[in-house]
Amino acid sequence: MDRTLIIDCNNKIAEVVRVFGWVQVRRDHGKIVFLDVLDRSGVVQVVATEGLAGDLRSQDVISIEGKVAKRPDNLINPNLETGTIELQASKIEVLAKAEELPFDMGNKDLNLQLPTLLDYRGLTLRHPKVKAVFKVQEVVIDAFREALQKKDFTEFQSPVIIPQTAEGGAEVFEVKYFDHKAYLAQSPQFYKQILVPVFERVFTVNKTLRAEPSVTTRHLTEVTTLDAEFGFIKNWAEIMEMVEYVIKYIFERVAKENQTELKLLDASVPQTSREIPRIKLRQVQEIIYQRTGRDNRQEPDLQPDDEREICKWAQEEHQSELVFVTHYPVKKRPFYTFEDPEDPGYTLSFDLIGRGTEWLTGGQRINDLEKLIANAEERGIDLKRSELYLQAFRYGMPPEGGFSFGSERITQNILGLENVRQASLFPRDMERVDIRLSSQK
Repeated sequence: MDRTLIIDCNNKIAEVVRVFGWVQVRRDHGKIVFLDVLDRSGVVQVVATEGLAGDLRSQDVISIEGKVAKRPDNLINPNLETGTIELQASKIEVLAKAEELPFDMGNKDLNLQLPTLLDYRGLTLRHPKVKAVFKVQEVVIDAFREALQKKDFTEFQSPVIIPQTAEGGAEVFEVKYFDHKAYLAQSPQFYKQILVPVFERVFTVNKTLRAEPSVTTRHLTEVTTLDAEFGFIKNWAEIMEMVEYVIKYIFERVAKENQTELKLLDASVPQTSREIPRIKLRQVQEIIYQRTGRDNRQEPDLQPDDEREICKWAQEEHQSELVFVTHYPVKKRPFYTFEDPEDPGYTLSFDLIGRGTEWLTGGQRINDLEKLIANAEERGIDLKRSELYLQAFRYGMPPEGGFSFGSERITQNILGLENVRQASLFPRDMERVDIRLSSQK
Protein backbone atom coordinates (compact mmCIF):
# COMPACT_ATOMS: atom_id res chain seq x y z
CA MET A 1 0.00 0.00 0.00
CA ASP A 2 1.33 3.45 -0.89
CA ARG A 3 2.00 6.00 1.81
CA THR A 4 -0.60 8.63 2.71
CA LEU A 5 0.54 11.87 4.33
CA ILE A 6 -1.23 12.54 7.59
CA ILE A 7 -2.81 15.79 6.40
CA ASP A 8 -4.35 13.95 3.43
CA CYS A 9 -6.22 11.61 5.76
CA ASN A 10 -8.79 14.41 6.10
CA ASN A 11 -9.94 13.50 2.58
CA LYS A 12 -9.97 9.73 3.07
CA ILE A 13 -12.71 9.13 5.65
CA ALA A 14 -13.74 5.47 5.76
CA GLU A 15 -10.72 4.48 3.65
CA VAL A 16 -7.85 2.24 4.74
CA VAL A 17 -4.51 4.07 4.55
CA ARG A 18 -0.89 3.61 5.48
CA VAL A 19 0.95 6.43 7.27
CA PHE A 20 4.52 6.76 8.47
CA GLY A 21 5.81 8.93 11.30
CA TRP A 22 7.08 9.40 14.82
CA VAL A 23 5.19 8.72 18.02
CA GLN A 24 4.86 12.02 19.85
CA VAL A 25 2.66 11.09 22.81
CA ARG A 26 1.25 7.84 24.16
CA ARG A 27 -1.88 7.78 26.36
CA ASP A 28 -3.06 4.47 27.83
CA HIS A 29 -6.74 4.04 28.71
CA GLY A 30 -7.19 0.46 29.82
CA LYS A 31 -6.95 -1.81 26.80
CA ILE A 32 -7.10 1.13 24.39
CA VAL A 33 -4.02 3.21 23.57
CA PHE A 34 -4.09 6.65 21.93
CA LEU A 35 -1.01 7.75 19.99
CA ASP A 36 -0.24 11.17 18.57
CA VAL A 37 1.75 10.42 15.43
CA LEU A 38 3.65 13.08 13.44
CA ASP A 39 4.94 13.28 9.89
CA ARG A 40 6.09 16.28 7.86
CA SER A 41 2.51 17.31 7.12
CA GLY A 42 0.95 17.20 10.57
CA VAL A 43 -0.23 15.15 13.56
CA VAL A 44 -3.04 12.60 13.78
CA GLN A 45 -4.56 10.72 16.68
CA VAL A 46 -4.20 6.95 16.30
CA VAL A 47 -6.42 4.53 18.23
CA ALA A 48 -4.86 1.11 18.83
CA THR A 49 -5.35 -1.91 21.04
CA GLU A 50 -2.90 -2.51 23.84
CA GLY A 51 -1.53 -5.51 21.94
CA LEU A 52 -0.89 -3.52 18.76
CA ALA A 53 0.74 -0.61 20.60
CA GLY A 54 3.09 -2.95 22.49
CA ASP A 55 5.93 -1.00 24.11
CA LEU A 56 5.78 1.99 21.78
CA ARG A 57 7.09 5.23 23.23
CA SER A 58 7.87 8.79 22.18
CA GLN A 59 10.05 9.17 19.06
CA ASP A 60 9.68 5.55 17.91
CA VAL A 61 9.45 5.51 14.11
CA ILE A 62 6.44 3.50 12.90
CA SER A 63 4.28 2.52 9.97
CA ILE A 64 0.54 2.27 10.63
CA GLU A 65 -2.24 0.78 8.54
CA GLY A 66 -5.79 1.54 9.53
CA LYS A 67 -9.15 3.09 8.69
CA VAL A 68 -9.73 6.83 8.81
CA ALA A 69 -12.81 7.60 10.91
CA LYS A 70 -14.66 10.73 11.98
CA ARG A 71 -14.28 11.65 15.62
CA PRO A 72 -17.42 12.01 17.72
CA ASP A 73 -18.52 15.64 17.87
CA ASN A 74 -17.64 15.92 21.57
CA LEU A 75 -14.05 14.70 20.89
CA ILE A 76 -13.18 17.06 18.02
CA ASN A 77 -9.90 18.93 18.58
CA PRO A 78 -10.22 22.40 16.98
CA ASN A 79 -6.51 23.10 17.56
CA LEU A 80 -5.44 20.28 15.25
CA GLU A 81 -5.68 20.30 11.45
CA THR A 82 -6.73 16.66 11.64
CA GLY A 83 -8.86 17.29 14.72
CA THR A 84 -12.07 15.96 13.18
CA ILE A 85 -10.64 12.52 12.37
CA GLU A 86 -8.69 9.66 13.92
CA LEU A 87 -6.89 6.64 12.51
CA GLN A 88 -8.12 3.27 13.78
CA ALA A 89 -5.00 1.11 13.59
CA SER A 90 -5.16 -2.47 12.29
CA LYS A 91 -1.40 -2.96 11.85
CA ILE A 92 1.65 -1.21 13.35
CA GLU A 93 5.23 -1.86 12.25
CA VAL A 94 8.18 -0.46 14.19
CA LEU A 95 10.78 0.90 11.77
CA ALA A 96 13.20 2.23 14.41
CA LYS A 97 13.16 2.27 18.21
CA ALA A 98 14.09 5.38 20.16
CA GLU A 99 16.17 5.23 23.30
CA GLU A 100 14.62 6.43 26.54
CA LEU A 101 14.33 10.22 26.29
CA PRO A 102 16.36 12.45 28.63
CA PHE A 103 13.30 14.70 29.15
CA ASP A 104 9.62 14.83 28.24
CA MET A 105 9.07 15.84 24.61
CA GLY A 106 5.31 15.49 24.84
CA ASN A 107 4.60 18.72 26.73
CA LYS A 108 3.18 21.75 24.94
CA ASP A 109 6.25 23.72 26.06
CA LEU A 110 9.79 22.40 26.16
CA ASN A 111 10.83 23.86 29.51
CA LEU A 112 14.59 23.44 29.30
CA GLN A 113 17.51 25.70 30.09
CA LEU A 114 19.22 26.94 26.91
CA PRO A 115 22.40 24.83 27.36
CA THR A 116 20.30 21.65 27.63
CA LEU A 117 18.17 22.73 24.68
CA LEU A 118 21.34 23.01 22.59
CA ASP A 119 23.17 19.98 24.03
CA TYR A 120 20.32 17.81 22.72
CA ARG A 121 19.76 19.81 19.53
CA GLY A 122 19.23 16.73 17.38
CA LEU A 123 16.26 15.85 19.60
CA THR A 124 14.87 19.24 20.69
CA LEU A 125 14.54 20.44 17.08
CA ARG A 126 11.75 17.86 16.75
CA HIS A 127 9.55 19.65 19.29
CA PRO A 128 6.66 21.49 17.57
CA LYS A 129 7.52 24.87 19.10
CA VAL A 130 11.20 24.63 18.25
CA LYS A 131 10.50 23.41 14.74
CA ALA A 132 8.02 26.27 14.24
CA VAL A 133 10.82 28.83 14.68
CA PHE A 134 12.57 27.54 11.59
CA LYS A 135 9.41 27.33 9.50
CA VAL A 136 9.11 31.07 10.13
CA GLN A 137 12.79 31.61 9.36
CA GLU A 138 12.39 29.77 6.06
CA VAL A 139 9.67 32.23 5.02
CA VAL A 140 11.77 35.21 6.18
CA ILE A 141 14.66 34.18 3.93
CA ASP A 142 12.45 33.17 1.02
CA ALA A 143 10.51 36.44 1.23
CA PHE A 144 13.76 38.43 1.23
CA ARG A 145 14.76 36.68 -1.98
CA GLU A 146 11.37 37.10 -3.62
CA ALA A 147 11.04 40.78 -2.68
CA LEU A 148 14.35 41.64 -4.34
CA GLN A 149 13.79 39.44 -7.37
CA LYS A 150 10.61 41.45 -7.98
CA LYS A 151 12.83 44.54 -8.07
CA ASP A 152 15.16 42.99 -10.67
CA PHE A 153 17.99 42.03 -8.28
CA THR A 154 20.32 39.14 -9.21
CA GLU A 155 21.31 36.58 -6.59
CA PHE A 156 24.94 35.53 -6.18
CA GLN A 157 26.98 33.42 -3.76
CA SER A 158 29.80 35.20 -1.98
CA PRO A 159 33.14 33.60 -1.00
CA VAL A 160 33.73 32.66 2.63
CA ILE A 161 37.56 32.65 2.33
CA ILE A 162 38.79 36.17 1.57
CA PRO A 163 42.19 37.91 1.28
CA GLN A 164 41.24 41.12 3.07
CA THR A 165 38.65 41.99 5.69
CA ALA A 166 35.92 44.40 4.63
CA GLU A 167 35.73 46.26 7.92
CA GLY A 168 39.23 45.99 9.40
CA GLY A 169 39.71 45.40 13.10
CA ALA A 170 40.59 42.25 15.01
CA GLU A 171 37.17 40.58 15.02
CA VAL A 172 38.07 38.21 12.21
CA PHE A 173 39.13 34.57 11.95
CA GLU A 174 42.54 34.12 10.36
CA VAL A 175 43.04 30.82 8.50
CA LYS A 176 46.09 29.06 7.07
CA TYR A 177 45.39 28.87 3.35
CA PHE A 178 48.01 26.48 1.98
CA ASP A 179 51.22 28.54 2.45
CA HIS A 180 49.37 31.82 2.80
CA LYS A 181 47.23 33.75 5.25
CA ALA A 182 43.55 34.38 4.57
CA TYR A 183 40.41 35.20 6.54
CA LEU A 184 36.87 33.98 7.02
CA ALA A 185 34.43 36.56 5.69
CA GLN A 186 32.90 39.01 8.15
CA SER A 187 30.71 40.29 5.36
CA PRO A 188 30.13 39.88 1.59
CA GLN A 189 30.52 43.66 1.27
CA PHE A 190 33.43 43.75 -1.20
CA TYR A 191 31.80 41.18 -3.47
CA LYS A 192 28.45 42.95 -3.44
CA GLN A 193 30.16 46.11 -4.61
CA ILE A 194 32.28 44.32 -7.24
CA LEU A 195 29.06 43.00 -8.77
CA VAL A 196 27.20 46.32 -8.90
CA PRO A 197 28.92 47.28 -12.20
CA VAL A 198 28.08 43.79 -13.48
CA PHE A 199 24.37 43.40 -12.62
CA GLU A 200 23.52 46.82 -11.06
CA ARG A 201 21.35 45.13 -8.41
CA VAL A 202 22.54 42.10 -6.41
CA PHE A 203 21.76 40.17 -3.26
CA THR A 204 23.12 37.17 -1.41
CA VAL A 205 22.08 34.87 1.42
CA ASN A 206 25.41 34.05 2.98
CA LYS A 207 27.22 32.70 6.03
CA THR A 208 29.38 35.32 7.74
CA LEU A 209 31.66 34.91 10.74
CA ARG A 210 32.85 37.33 13.38
CA ALA A 211 35.43 36.62 16.06
CA GLU A 212 33.66 38.85 18.56
CA PRO A 213 34.51 37.96 22.17
CA SER A 214 30.85 38.44 23.04
CA VAL A 215 28.42 36.23 24.90
CA THR A 216 25.09 38.04 24.76
CA THR A 217 21.49 37.16 23.96
CA ARG A 218 21.77 38.76 20.51
CA HIS A 219 25.23 37.87 19.15
CA LEU A 220 26.41 34.77 17.30
CA THR A 221 29.79 33.90 15.81
CA GLU A 222 28.25 32.50 12.63
CA VAL A 223 25.14 34.07 11.13
CA THR A 224 23.16 33.85 7.92
CA THR A 225 23.08 37.37 6.54
CA LEU A 226 20.68 38.75 3.95
CA ASP A 227 22.66 41.31 1.95
CA ALA A 228 21.71 43.59 -0.93
CA GLU A 229 23.50 46.26 -2.94
CA PHE A 230 22.35 48.39 -5.89
CA GLY A 231 23.63 51.15 -8.13
CA PHE A 232 22.40 54.36 -9.74
CA ILE A 233 20.65 55.46 -6.57
CA LYS A 234 19.02 58.90 -6.77
CA ASN A 235 20.01 59.58 -3.16
CA TRP A 236 20.73 57.68 0.01
CA ALA A 237 17.08 57.81 1.12
CA GLU A 238 16.29 55.43 -1.74
CA ILE A 239 18.20 52.73 0.17
CA MET A 240 15.91 53.12 3.19
CA GLU A 241 12.91 52.98 0.88
CA MET A 242 14.16 49.65 -0.46
CA VAL A 243 14.71 48.34 3.07
CA GLU A 244 11.21 49.38 4.05
CA TYR A 245 9.75 47.63 1.02
CA VAL A 246 11.69 44.42 1.79
CA ILE A 247 10.92 44.28 5.51
CA LYS A 248 7.21 44.91 4.95
CA TYR A 249 7.19 42.25 2.24
CA ILE A 250 8.72 39.81 4.75
CA PHE A 251 6.13 40.71 7.37
CA GLU A 252 3.26 40.22 4.92
CA ARG A 253 4.42 36.77 3.90
CA VAL A 254 5.10 35.63 7.47
CA ALA A 255 1.67 36.89 8.60
CA LYS A 256 0.00 35.07 5.72
CA GLU A 257 1.99 31.82 5.55
CA ASN A 258 2.97 31.26 9.19
CA GLN A 259 -0.36 31.71 10.94
CA THR A 260 -0.07 28.27 12.57
CA GLU A 261 3.48 28.92 13.82
CA LEU A 262 2.70 32.45 15.04
CA LYS A 263 -0.28 31.14 16.99
CA LEU A 264 1.73 28.26 18.44
CA LEU A 265 4.49 30.65 19.56
CA ASP A 266 2.06 33.39 20.67
CA ALA A 267 3.79 35.87 18.36
CA SER A 268 2.87 38.51 15.82
CA VAL A 269 4.69 40.49 13.15
CA PRO A 270 5.71 44.00 14.22
CA GLN A 271 3.38 46.93 13.70
CA THR A 272 4.64 49.49 11.19
CA SER A 273 3.41 52.92 10.17
CA ARG A 274 2.81 53.95 6.55
CA GLU A 275 6.40 55.18 6.53
CA ILE A 276 8.88 53.93 9.11
CA PRO A 277 10.12 57.01 11.04
CA ARG A 278 13.65 58.27 10.27
CA ILE A 279 15.64 60.21 12.83
CA LYS A 280 19.28 61.23 13.25
CA LEU A 281 21.38 59.61 15.98
CA ARG A 282 21.94 62.93 17.78
CA GLN A 283 18.20 63.62 17.84
CA VAL A 284 17.60 60.11 19.18
CA GLN A 285 20.07 60.69 21.99
CA GLU A 286 18.45 64.02 22.84
CA ILE A 287 15.00 62.38 22.95
CA ILE A 288 16.33 59.67 25.25
CA TYR A 289 17.93 62.30 27.50
CA GLN A 290 14.65 64.22 27.71
CA ARG A 291 12.62 61.03 28.39
CA THR A 292 14.93 59.27 30.83
CA GLY A 293 17.63 61.66 32.02
CA ARG A 294 20.19 59.19 30.71
CA ASP A 295 22.90 61.25 29.00
CA ASN A 296 24.58 59.36 26.16
CA ARG A 297 24.66 62.37 23.86
CA GLN A 298 28.42 62.14 23.32
CA GLU A 299 28.43 58.44 22.49
CA PRO A 300 29.09 57.36 18.86
CA ASP A 301 26.46 54.62 18.98
CA LEU A 302 23.28 53.62 20.78
CA GLN A 303 23.47 51.56 23.96
CA PRO A 304 21.05 48.61 24.34
CA ASP A 305 18.89 50.66 26.73
CA ASP A 306 18.81 53.46 24.14
CA GLU A 307 17.59 51.09 21.43
CA ARG A 308 14.77 49.92 23.65
CA GLU A 309 13.80 53.48 24.58
CA ILE A 310 13.72 54.85 21.03
CA CYS A 311 11.49 51.94 20.01
CA LYS A 312 9.07 52.91 22.79
CA TRP A 313 9.13 56.46 21.47
CA ALA A 314 8.51 55.31 17.87
CA GLN A 315 5.53 53.24 18.94
CA GLU A 316 4.05 56.03 21.06
CA GLU A 317 4.63 58.83 18.54
CA HIS A 318 4.37 57.00 15.19
CA GLN A 319 2.56 53.72 15.98
CA SER A 320 5.57 51.86 14.59
CA GLU A 321 7.62 49.14 16.25
CA LEU A 322 10.46 49.96 13.83
CA VAL A 323 12.55 53.10 13.46
CA PHE A 324 15.46 54.15 11.23
CA VAL A 325 18.34 55.81 13.10
CA THR A 326 20.60 57.71 10.70
CA HIS A 327 23.84 59.73 10.57
CA TYR A 328 26.26 57.73 12.65
CA PRO A 329 29.73 59.32 13.08
CA VAL A 330 32.31 58.67 10.36
CA LYS A 331 34.66 57.05 12.90
CA LYS A 332 31.95 54.53 13.84
CA ARG A 333 31.23 53.29 10.32
CA PRO A 334 33.37 51.25 7.87
CA PHE A 335 35.86 53.09 5.63
CA TYR A 336 33.66 52.73 2.52
CA THR A 337 30.70 54.63 4.06
CA PHE A 338 29.74 57.92 2.41
CA GLU A 339 30.10 61.07 4.52
CA ASP A 340 27.20 63.51 4.43
CA PRO A 341 28.52 66.63 2.59
CA GLU A 342 25.88 68.72 4.37
CA ASP A 343 26.71 67.32 7.80
CA PRO A 344 30.49 66.73 7.97
CA GLY A 345 31.67 64.10 10.43
CA TYR A 346 28.49 62.08 10.00
CA THR A 347 27.60 59.43 7.45
CA LEU A 348 24.74 58.76 5.08
CA SER A 349 24.14 55.49 6.90
CA PHE A 350 21.44 54.03 9.09
CA ASP A 351 20.40 51.22 11.40
CA LEU A 352 16.91 49.77 11.48
CA ILE A 353 15.92 49.30 15.11
CA GLY A 354 12.97 47.02 15.88
CA ARG A 355 11.42 45.89 19.13
CA GLY A 356 14.37 47.26 21.06
CA THR A 357 17.19 45.73 18.99
CA GLU A 358 19.25 46.61 15.92
CA TRP A 359 18.02 44.55 12.95
CA LEU A 360 19.90 45.96 9.99
CA THR A 361 22.69 48.30 8.90
CA GLY A 362 22.88 50.09 5.58
CA GLY A 363 23.84 53.24 3.76
CA GLN A 364 25.41 54.91 0.77
CA ARG A 365 28.95 53.82 -0.21
CA ILE A 366 31.89 55.85 -1.49
CA ASN A 367 32.18 55.36 -5.26
CA ASP A 368 35.29 57.53 -5.79
CA LEU A 369 38.48 55.43 -5.94
CA GLU A 370 40.87 58.02 -4.49
CA LYS A 371 38.59 58.80 -1.56
CA LEU A 372 38.07 55.09 -0.90
CA ILE A 373 41.83 54.37 -0.80
CA ALA A 374 42.50 57.41 1.40
CA ASN A 375 39.84 56.32 3.89
CA ALA A 376 41.22 52.79 4.01
CA GLU A 377 44.79 54.01 4.58
CA GLU A 378 43.58 56.28 7.37
CA ARG A 379 42.08 53.21 9.09
CA GLY A 380 45.24 51.15 8.56
CA ILE A 381 43.58 48.90 5.95
CA ASP A 382 45.87 47.79 3.13
CA LEU A 383 43.73 47.33 0.02
CA LYS A 384 46.62 46.02 -2.08
CA ARG A 385 45.42 42.49 -1.31
CA SER A 386 41.96 43.36 -2.65
CA GLU A 387 42.82 44.39 -6.19
CA LEU A 388 39.60 42.80 -7.49
CA TYR A 389 37.68 45.17 -5.23
CA LEU A 390 39.63 48.19 -6.45
CA GLN A 391 39.08 47.19 -10.09
CA ALA A 392 35.37 47.78 -9.61
CA PHE A 393 36.18 51.43 -8.92
CA ARG A 394 39.05 51.83 -11.40
CA TYR A 395 36.71 51.00 -14.26
CA GLY A 396 33.59 52.89 -13.23
CA MET A 397 31.38 52.55 -10.12
CA PRO A 398 28.00 54.35 -10.10
CA PRO A 399 26.51 55.97 -7.01
CA GLU A 400 25.38 53.01 -4.94
CA GLY A 401 24.49 51.63 -1.54
CA GLY A 402 23.08 48.63 0.26
CA PHE A 403 22.11 46.94 3.48
CA SER A 404 22.48 43.76 5.51
CA PHE A 405 20.05 41.87 7.79
CA GLY A 406 20.83 39.05 10.17
CA SER A 407 18.20 36.38 9.53
CA GLU A 408 18.53 34.92 13.03
CA ARG A 409 18.01 38.27 14.72
CA ILE A 410 14.97 39.07 12.57
CA THR A 411 13.48 35.70 13.45
CA GLN A 412 14.29 36.21 17.11
CA ASN A 413 12.52 39.55 17.23
CA ILE A 414 9.47 38.61 15.17
CA LEU A 415 8.89 35.67 17.52
CA GLY A 416 9.95 37.34 20.76
CA LEU A 417 12.62 34.75 21.56
CA GLU A 418 14.80 35.43 24.58
CA ASN A 419 18.07 34.43 22.92
CA VAL A 420 19.23 34.58 19.30
CA ARG A 421 20.61 31.04 19.68
CA GLN A 422 17.01 29.85 19.71
CA ALA A 423 16.75 31.22 16.16
CA SER A 424 19.83 29.34 14.90
CA LEU A 425 19.50 25.68 13.95
CA PHE A 426 23.07 24.92 15.01
CA PRO A 427 24.44 27.99 16.82
CA ARG A 428 28.13 28.83 16.95
CA ASP A 429 29.51 31.10 19.64
CA MET A 430 32.57 31.36 21.89
CA GLU A 431 31.38 28.40 23.94
CA ARG A 432 29.86 26.04 21.40
CA VAL A 433 30.47 24.31 18.08
CA ASP A 434 27.56 21.84 18.35
CA ILE A 435 29.08 20.60 21.62
CA ARG A 436 30.04 22.77 24.56
CA LEU A 437 33.75 23.40 24.04
CA SER A 438 34.41 23.61 27.78
CA SER A 439 33.24 20.03 28.18
CA GLN A 440 36.00 18.82 25.83
CA LYS A 441 38.93 20.20 27.82
